[in-house]
Formats: sequence, structure tokens, C-alpha cells
Amino acid sequence: MQVRTMRLEEEDAKIIYQETAGLAIITIHRPQLKNALTQNMWDQLAKISMHTLKNPKNKVLLLRGSGENFTAGSDIKEFNSISLEKAEEAFVHMEKTISTIENLPIPVIGVINGPAMGAGLELALACDIRIGSDKAKMGIPVGKLGITINNKFAKRLVDLVGPSATKDFVFTGRMYKAEEAYKAGLLNYLVAERDLTRFSIRMGKLVAGMSPASLLAIKKSVKECLDSAPVLWDGSTPFVDPIDFPEGVRAFVEKRQPKFTRK
Repeated sequence: MQVRTMRLEEEDAKIIYQETAGLAIITIHRPQLKNALTQNMWDQLAKISMHTLKNPKNKVLLLRGSGENFTAGSDIKEFNSISLEKAEEAFVHMEKTISTIENLPIPVIGVINGPAMGAGLELALACDIRIGSDKAKMGIPVGKLGITINNKFAKRLVDLVGPSATKDFVFTGRMYKAEEAYKAGLLNYLVAERDLTRFSIRMGKLVAGMSPASLLAIKKSVKECLDSAPVLWDGSTPFVDPIDFPEGVRAFVEKRQPKFTRK
């Protein structure tokens, strides 16, 4: 098994890359902050995801988080110390990384043990198949942060749970526990935590044994079926609201309820 660790400037933050038996495995590791990703980590995740294609033996990518978290998404505390322009730039990098993984020409299996929140949920939805443990939790509490969701971001949820459930996610900030996420179609498989790694590798090997031509064709064909919106996000609409976003971030850092005063 080849193991490559990409260490980052953030304390104890690293992205671990492994190859074994036709599988590439990427592990997001930042346990002290629920595997939350900084802008630098998003960039590195995109690069290492593309790195999987350099080895033609890699037939499937497994994407997971370390410990009892997938990822809490972007590191909200990072936004408290940067300008709105830099925050917007960070979200653009995030979306580009998620799209990179979504468009890889090999199957991507998300292994969800614990929370997949916010951009972490979007990252999970970029995977072709999601396998969750009984500790999986999925939600997108952007309404507390003043983050504005564009149609490409929303479409990943709409395609799986429908328009009303998507709006409910944002309107209420609700979180689906494992069984509810499975029933809603956010998880394809639900297994006990103790079986998650073994089941995921077995599933990865099963998929890797299929025709590469068939796998690539179905990825392309499904994408063509789903891409019905006339214009998906092209970078022209912002991710952050100039009034609500700073207040939402401050409230998050200060561990209080945000006070949105816009009329």
C-alpha cells in the first residue's frame, strides 16, 4: 500500500493519500476541529484528488474523514479574520474543489462516519455513492451564517431530496441523523460504525471490478440527465451576504445566536 501524507500549515491538519488494490483513499484529518477545511486545505484536496488519475491502476476513489467526523465543512473561524472579498474567494475555491471531485472520471465513494455539515454535506453529495455509519449526521446550517446558496450548490440537494426538503434544510437548519439521511436518499448504504471501513473497501473493490467504460459512461449520462438548469453557477453570483455574513460569523465565533437586523 502506498501512503502519502500532505501536511499543511494548520496545526495537525493533513490530507492522507493511500493506494491499494485499485483503490485510492483520501482522508481529511483535522480532528481537533471536526476535520473543518481551511482555504489551503480545499486547494490541496483538489490537487490530491486529481493526483488519483496519475496512476491508471486507480479505479475508484474513497473519500473519508478521520475519526468520528466526515468534515464540518469550511473553517468558519477563519472567516472572522479576513475581508469579505477574501471570504468570497475562499468559497469559490471550495466550490471548485467540490466540482473537481464531482467531475472525476472515476467513481467516488464517500465514507461518512459522523457529521457532514455545510460545505461538508456538499462535498459528500459530490460523491457518486455515500456509505454512512450509524453515527452519520448531515445538514447545511447556512441560514445562521448569512451564506447565500447559488443554484449549483442547491442542485446537489434538490436532485436527491427534492425542492421542498432542500428549502427546509436551510429554512430550519435541521440535521438528518443517519437513519433519516438513509431514508431520504442522502446515504446509499447504512452500516454499523464497526463495519464501515471493511464494507467501504469491499464496495470499492466491487465497483473497481466493473468495466471502466461503463462506469465513465453512466457518470456522464446521469450528469447530462440532471443538468437541466439553464445556467448553473458560473462565479457571477456571490456566496456571502455583505451584511448577514459578518454577523453570522461573529456569532459563530462568540458562540451565540446571530442578530440579523436587515428589514
